[in-house]
Amino acid sequence: MPAAHLALLLILILGSPLISEAKVDKLRCMWRTDPATSMVIGWNQISGNSPEVCFGEIDGGSDTNFYPSCAQPARSISFKGMNNYFVRLENLNPDTEYFFVIVDSEGTSRRYSFKTVPNSPEVPFSIVAGGDSRNYRNARQRANQMVAKLRPDFVMFGGDMTGGDSDREWRAWMDDWQLTITEDGHMTPIVATRGNHEFSNQTISDLFDVPSKNIYYKLTFGGNLMEVYTLNSLIASGGDQKIWLKQNLENSAHISWKLAQYHYAIRPHTGRKTERNDQLSNWAKYFHEFNMNLVVESDAHCVKTTWPISPSRAPGSEEGFMRDDENGTVFVGEGCWGAPLRKNNDDKSWTRNSGSFNQFKWIFVDANHIEVRTVKTDNAASVASVSPYDRFSEPAGIDIWNPSNGPVLSIYKSKNTEFANANSTPFLIPPVPVSIKSPLAEPVEEGMKLSWNVINTSSISNSYLVQRSKLDGQYETLAKVEGTRSEHANFSIMDVGADITDRYSYRLVCASPGRESSITELNFKLDEKSISTSLKETSKISIQKVNALSPDLNSGYLRVKYTLGKQSDVSIRLLKGTGEISASKYQNQREGNYLKSIDMSEMPSGDYQLIIKVDQEVVHEYVVRK
Repeated sequence: MPAAHLALLLILILGSPLISEAKVDKLRCMWRTDPATSMVIGWNQISGNSPEVCFGEIDGGSDTNFYPSCAQPARSISFKGMNNYFVRLENLNPDTEYFFVIVDSEGTSRRYSFKTVPNSPEVPFSIVAGGDSRNYRNARQRANQMVAKLRPDFVMFGGDMTGGDSDREWRAWMDDWQLTITEDGHMTPIVATRGNHEFSNQTISDLFDVPSKNIYYKLTFGGNLMEVYTLNSLIASGGDQKIWLKQNLENSAHISWKLAQYHYAIRPHTGRKTERNDQLSNWAKYFHEFNMNLVVESDAHCVKTTWPISPSRAPGSEEGFMRDDENGTVFVGEGCWGAPLRKNNDDKSWTRNSGSFNQFKWIFVDANHIEVRTVKTDNAASVASVSPYDRFSEPAGIDIWNPSNGPVLSIYKSKNTEFANANSTPFLIPPVPVSIKSPLAEPVEEGMKLSWNVINTSSISNSYLVQRSKLDGQYETLAKVEGTRSEHANFSIMDVGADITDRYSYRLVCASPGRESSITELNFKLDEKSISTSLKETSKISIQKVNALSPDLNSGYLRVKYTLGKQSDVSIRLLKGTGEISASKYQNQREGNYLKSIDMSEMPSGDYQLIIKVDQEVVHEYVVRK
């Protein structure tokens, strides 16, 4: 090979990952459209160019060969001292964990993940809601850590992220937001609201890529289970915003639950804040008319929950509201994510409880009722993390506020149930009557055949994560297999190219789509007889296996990664026999890292030849086996 080509490094599927890392930080994810089928990934691009997000349903770590799809940014803007890039992913599968990396000219980021939400009203939601994180970083960081430990479906954030809306403060805020990412890289979407310390709508629009530049918008969850309305307290509550709210609520009769968030509390529970009569007249009347169930407010930096209330000036009302157990709206808040705490010295006759401490709300929503808990966040370091498959059970060490009316505020479709039992009934977790039979890891010529049988009498189908151990003892997910609703089912997948001499352990994780309340782990191990027999069968092709490549089992794409040490012409040819099947040429590519894909999904099974040329010089030849 000529000396000029010595810097060329080709890394192909089943090879080692890129050595260099993409220079990205300050990640966040949001929604602009349907939360069940979309996600926006945002980040700060420190250096490098041509970034893209490579993603898929299989956890491939930082090896982009495992990710069948890549998407380029739909938007980028330099704002608040950051180079903000946004990739808008669409046409995703509902209720699905996606794994992704950010790839640019300098390398590949660590692996992250996000989960689309279900589109069925049968599946419950876990939500964190709060706001006002602007002053005390330690308190803010602890609240962020608590988010990671609770793994909610999303965070409703009520504004006032920073104190002065400055570049320095926003960079620090985004750094702190990384604490909401779990140890295994799972990210929680944020539904962002503007507060009075965001000095313009542009701050929220350009940092969170929200669907409305006026920062009022609606998102629908779980089919017809729930709508979340984000309103803007910093522009006129009347006019266009009032018309928009009324029109959307008029069309929401088919929605089971309606939630809203905005910054200014209409009736703050501290004497230091102003009453918001404009929001009372323009918004609260529609909340009552169209059955808004729960409203989350911020700004006052104290803690409150109310009884259901409706706008009223009748005798017995106070400050424009009256308790209305039959048709009222419950209001909770009011901030406390790290802003200076204020005294709760302005309770009303319809106040349920109030306090003053760092906190956010932990909200469960299912088809029958809503539950609200107030989580004290200062002890986040001593709280255990919930299981991804049991997110509705309180983790060890969590400090749930337990005031005079009980720790759980419940809202039922059947009125007055809450007030007959102030401590609420449990948030029911449906059983998962599934039985795994005959788990087997069987060595075959192609690799490992993993199979199992299921006896399942549940009316809800389960899904199964097939996982393989890594050298560090952790497990990586090879595939997600959807279950069936039948009483008996047989499943199998192939771990193509698995080297049985490594003595992999395999396990099967069974997840219920309803409550995600149960996890079943099964270890697949090989005995000595299987190992020696398989070695004898496969030793004759051990030399070929070094240079034998295969397309991704699920997508059918053959992924080719390479690094150029200088500007060069590159050609990639795929041949079968003497016939050319696919050819790609790239002229004058600059030095850097590249990822290319060849779609082999429609090609027949068999052996192919992959030839890589740089400046007309053949630098690698590989056998591709499909």
